[in-house]
Amino acid sequence: MKPVESSGAKQATQHSSDESSGNEQSSGSHAHYIEATMQWVDDVVIHHNFCPFASFVRTPNQIHCCVIAGNTGDVLEALFEELKRLDNADDIATTLIILSNTSFTDFNEYLDVLSIAEAMLHDWGFSERYQLASFHPQYVFEGNSIDDSENYTNRSPYPLLHIIRESDITRYMKNEEDAQKIYTHNIAKANELGCPYFEKTLSSIKQAKNNKDSTK
Repeated sequence: MKPVESSGAKQATQHSSDESSGNEQSSGSHAHYIEATMQWVDDVVIHHNFCPFASFVRTPNQIHCCVIAGNTGDVLEALFEELKRLDNADDIATTLIILSNTSFTDFNEYLDVLSIAEAMLHDWGFSERYQLASFHPQYVFEGNSIDDSENYTNRSPYPLLHIIRESDITRYMKNEEDAQKIYTHNIAKANELGCPYFEKTLSSIKQAKNNKDSTK
C-alpha cells in the first residue's frame, strides 16, 4: 500500500493502545477503525491495484493494525514499539498505525507528526530496514489542488502511518521503472474513476462505522 513518492512521484504538501496514558485504544473502541481501514485496503487499494503487492500480504493476512488515540508523543511511542515488533515478528509483513485523535484530521497537524516520525525512524536506527508511507483523508500532493482526483491514491478513511519493510520493496520493485509504472497507473486510474467515486466510497466505508456506533 506504499504511496510511490519517489522516481518522479509527487510529495505531500501542507494544506490551508486507549489506556489512561492515551496510547493504544481498547479492543472494543478500536475495532471499527481497523474494519474501516481494512475495507479501504480491500475495496480501493487492492481492488484498483494501487499497490500491486498489497494482495500478497492481505491473503494470508500479514497486516498488523493498531489504533492510537493519543497525541504526538503517544504516536511516536507506538511507532517505536511497532518497529521493534516488526524486527521480531516474521509473520507480520507490514503495519498500519491508525491515528484516531481528532487533531490529526487536520492535514497540517498530520504532516507535522509524519515529519517527526520520519526523523525518528533515522535517529532510532531503523531507516535502513523500514520506511514510512503516508495516507490521510485530506491528502494533497505537492503541486496539486485539493480537488485533483490523483490525491485519492493516498486518501484513506483515517490518518495512517504505514510501516513498510525495505526488503519487501526491494523484492517487489526491482528497479525504478517498476516504481514509475505503479505511479503512472495510479494517477491514470484515479483520474479515470474521478473524485465523486472516491468520495462516495470513502463516505460509505466511514458511514458503516458510524452506523455500528449508533447501534451501541
